Amino acid sequence: MGKSLLATYGLWALGGPLGLYHIYLERDSHALLWMLTLGGFGMGWVWDFWKIPGHVYKYNRQEKKNSEVKEGEPPSSTIRFIGQVATGVYFGIVSAIGLSFLSSFYMVVLPLAVGLGVHLVATVGEQTSDLKNTLIAAFLTSPIFYGRAVSIFPISLTATITSQQHRRYRLHQQKQEKLSLRLYRIGLVYLAFTGPLAYSALLNTSRTVSYVAGSIGSMLEWLSIFPSVSALVERLLLLPYRVWAMFSGGGVFRDQYFKEWEKIYEFVATFQNEKEELACKVLGIDSKSTMDDITRKYRELVKIWHPDHNRHRLEEAQESFLEIQAAYETLVHLRRSKAL
Repeated sequence: MGKSLLATYGLWALGGPLGLYHIYLERDSHALLWMLTLGGFGMGWVWDFWKIPGHVYKYNRQEKKNSEVKEGEPPSSTIRFIGQVATGVYFGIVSAIGLSFLSSFYMVVLPLAVGLGVHLVATVGEQTSDLKNTLIAAFLTSPIFYGRAVSIFPISLTATITSQQHRRYRLHQQKQEKLSLRLYRIGLVYLAFTGPLAYSALLNTSRTVSYVAGSIGSMLEWLSIFPSVSALVERLLLLPYRVWAMFSGGGVFRDQYFKEWEKIYEFVATFQNEKEELACKVLGIDSKSTMDDITRKYRELVKIWHPDHNRHRLEEAQESFLEIQAAYETLVHLRRSKAL
């Protein structure tokens, strides 16, 4: 039975972040991904508005030619690659929040969670990958960064690269499964994912907030070598709090439980302040300096420390030149984010 474009858009509007329209189109992996990430962190749900006609067309066409199977290797996708890395990191953080107390966490639980997150994105749509090789890559990478909060990222990156190398088109099933069976399977996975997280967030709030803040700090410190990316991540992390402040007239959480979680936003804001102070120190300016003052000082220092003008101390000049550029980019992005 063919699927209706109008019904799909209706489900997109009513339960988009929960992936209801993907369940309707029998895209269960995509639906589960949306359920666990609230619509691909919100961005995927919005992007799907333009993708829905193609999804409906593919489903109706495939129903008529159910025996048709694509051959060869699927084309690589930058969006899918980024999605796999991001979801792997997300699954790793969630597992750390709910299961980090386990003695085997860093050797077993963390690489397993990251690998499953990466593989889930790999199975979205008409593609799939080799779960075994993806998990092997995650488990082999985990001991290298044992015990470090930043380990989640290299594990996810390695697992994603391995998954991409083994990507292939999925085989279409001849017999359609009952909706009740599909929902049961999705529900079990959802409960397995959210159960430990809910327990830790509700009954061990202080410890959970402390761990999340530490993980975010490690990630932002690692990303500080890429000022543009770091500024974007910080802006995204602070966005929910700023939206709350806009609607509540101040952003103050009155309930004690929410005050605990507010510490995460305070931590990110403090991280921004520390970066701003360090950048100002590098450029030799005051934190209250205008953008014109910052730009003027930056240009003066660039002329002084440009490697072409310091052949007699080339290594020192290159190091200072890069430091000045990073400080300037940091201040530019911080000032822009404050202006929004």
